[in-house]
Amino acid sequence: MSNRLNGRVALVTGASSGIGEATALELARQGARVAVAARRRDRLDTLAKQLDALGAAPLVLPADLADEAAAQRVVKETEAHYGRLDVLVNNAGVMYLEPVAEADLGRWRHMLELNLLGLIAATQAALAGMRARRDGHIVNIASTAGRVANPNAGGYAATKFGVVAFSEALRREAYKDNIRVSVIEPGAVATELREHIGHAAVRDATNAWAEGMRQLQSQDVAEVIAFCVSRPPHVNVNEVLLRPTDQER
Repeated sequence: MSNRLNGRVALVTGASSGIGEATALELARQGARVAVAARRRDRLDTLAKQLDALGAAPLVLPADLADEAAAQRVVKETEAHYGRLDVLVNNAGVMYLEPVAEADLGRWRHMLELNLLGLIAATQAALAGMRARRDGHIVNIASTAGRVANPNAGGYAATKFGVVAFSEALRREAYKDNIRVSVIEPGAVATELREHIGHAAVRDATNAWAEGMRQLQSQDVAEVIAFCVSRPPHVNVNEVLLRPTDQER
């Protein structure tokens, strides 16, 4: 166990499973106090027990991060509880894959609100405190879909290209305040993300593609995030693209 993040306060959204859950635990192992936000209170409570055992003094924040008011609220509640917020990990997201011609625009609207607008709202809420302290780190989870737009992923790619672009614009606005910004772009990860796909044929094809390779594990991504946020203050890891060794695109 390392103490590289001792004294730091982190908020991880989408923490009820997958990358978010693994990241919350990894940050705790490295000494951070950790707030966790997601819709599923029962899973957050289970995670909180593990975080408490690691000394992370967890704060559980049930919230639908697609609601921009809720996304801003969890930031403010974290700051009120701990007195500060040093690391914001914007991880909450869904992946709805389907052909453009058959797209359910209600699903896509929800995906845009969660993957992009909720992320922006939480970031906006965190900036004032970070600027006042001239210290902070915002980590945004994108995807290889934020670099390569594939058939059946038009809406999802639009959100993740948006996350990448927003992150770079934010970095260029915030660096003078000593605020660091990192965008993480994982390839295929063995999580429940593909369960969100409502189009049966696309879901089956995507699962077959992912299961044909040695996928990344949530812990792999969590360790990358922990590396980024534990660098010395003069080092900002701006962007990390990671794929399974077996993934071509």
